[in-house]
Amino acid sequence: MPLDFSIPMQEMIPEKLNFDVQFEPTKVHDKKYVINSNTGEYIGVVGNTFNCANHTDFFEGVHNTVTENLGEEQTDSMNINWRIAKQNAWAMMDMTLPNVTARIQSDKHSTTIAQRIIALHGVDGSCSNQTYFGAIDFFCTNGMIRGEHDKIRRKNTANFTMDRFIRDLRESTQSFYAQSERLQGWANKPLYVGDVKAMLEALLKSDRTAEKMFGLYNQEASVRGENVWALYSAFTNYASYADERNGFNLRETGKDTQAVSMFQREHKVSQWIESPVFKELIAA
Repeated sequence: MPLDFSIPMQEMIPEKLNFDVQFEPTKVHDKKYVINSNTGEYIGVVGNTFNCANHTDFFEGVHNTVTENLGEEQTDSMNINWRIAKQNAWAMMDMTLPNVTARIQSDKHSTTIAQRIIALHGVDGSCSNQTYFGAIDFFCTNGMIRGEHDKIRRKNTANFTMDRFIRDLRESTQSFYAQSERLQGWANKPLYVGDVKAMLEALLKSDRTAEKMFGLYNQEASVRGENVWALYSAFTNYASYADERNGFNLRETGKDTQAVSMFQREHKVSQWIESPVFKELIAA
């Protein structure tokens, strides 16, 4: 639901993420336990130099940086969704800005995309603090993040500071329209079916996976046209759903890791579009 600026950001963060991180020595001299101060649960084992902000401070800092840089006019309808895993040690804040949009037009289809900012935080050593920038497609709600070069990353170590992380974040909040121009270029770039199939086989290195992805491309191309935008939309479809909608079902293992697995798919897509075979295809 849209963000209500009359409510402090701290109150919008899920209650189960609102805990201080405590540490306790292990029997291994260079390791320590990570403990949820509210529940007393042991939620990880990290090195002795590990240091981190708590979830509330981290996400509040990221949110405030976004609102300060973009202003109320662009952020007053912000939507925030959460993914949480690993006994609440891993969390992702997914912000969509419906007031910051661009139109992508192909010869068959037109859609609106909105700016998307993702903040990833772990207190158990499972990930570094990361912020990704991308877009959300209002037509199909596929999420997109850009390539490796658009990621800000600071490891949770003793020399990590929120101030440094926020300074880095502040430099990257205005890049949405540059991404939109690239996506429009992809919508204008036609593809030949045989070239797409060959690229997928080379990229995915699995005939079965390539066949399923090729099927997704055909679905997207039937709506968007046979172009790079449709191929990219097939990738983001894979990263946005884990069920019969795209054939890439994610098995339920009984552990709370599905949120992590879905984000890993998004990260994989960001690597695919930076791969040599993808770049060769769109440059041909």
